[in-house]
Amino acid sequence: MALPVSPDAMESFLLAAAEAGGTVALAHFRRRPDVANKEADKGAGRFDPVTEGDRGAEAAIRALISERFPDHGILGEEYGSERADARYCWVIDPIDGTRAFISGLPSWGCLIGLMEDGMPIAGIMHQPFTGENYLACGEGGFLLHRGNRERLAASGCERLADATLMTTSREAFGEGKFERFEKVSERVRLTRFGFDCYAYAMVAAGHIDLVIESGLHVYDIAALIPLIEQAGGIVTGWDGKAAPRGGDIIAAASKALHAEALAVLNG
Repeated sequence: MALPVSPDAMESFLLAAAEAGGTVALAHFRRRPDVANKEADKGAGRFDPVTEGDRGAEAAIRALISERFPDHGILGEEYGSERADARYCWVIDPIDGTRAFISGLPSWGCLIGLMEDGMPIAGIMHQPFTGENYLACGEGGFLLHRGNRERLAASGCERLADATLMTTSREAFGEGKFERFEKVSERVRLTRFGFDCYAYAMVAAGHIDLVIESGLHVYDIAALIPLIEQAGGIVTGWDGKAAPRGGDIIAAASKALHAEALAVLNG
């Protein structure tokens, strides 16, 4: 891994870019924004919301990246890709958790990740309503909040029987996959639903031990992999292999917990 700038410079840029996007998103939060359905042409019952907050936040982040790193690639949920084959590529989810966003719940976040040759190396989860910044720039994960700086550390939980498990929603799982999730859920101490990217930040912070989800896109996970891994956790696909572009994802607070969960998930 080689950052294109120093860790301090990378942190400063991630904070600036996230604040730029978060300021735009926050201006629409709890303001009953107009909501469009990106899945409207795929039939009744399909709902993938997007707001002007999503679009405006991504535009603000992309503008800063293009100005600071004109040779880098950019991949965003709302505006697609530019120079996607570049060595360094920024991956943006301007509002991860748009369903929570339009429901007035503060469990969404602005995600910005940096990939080098297809592998995530730095990232930030910014929650502008609470003012939290969870970030990783190669020298560990940190929470910056209200002027304080706290090093993130995964809980180290090693047994399913002691673990808190989260996933966003049952509906996000593909056919037959929620039943596999339930097998793990039956063995943990506590299972909770919701929270999108916020759940992954809580794994890095040591409050949640396990997140299992299905059908993620690259922009859902690229910023969060460095955050969890640099806090001592592990993120892979359900097959146990690296999953930098998403898919079926498991994030765990320790290698032992990861191994036990995978064994149940795939058993």
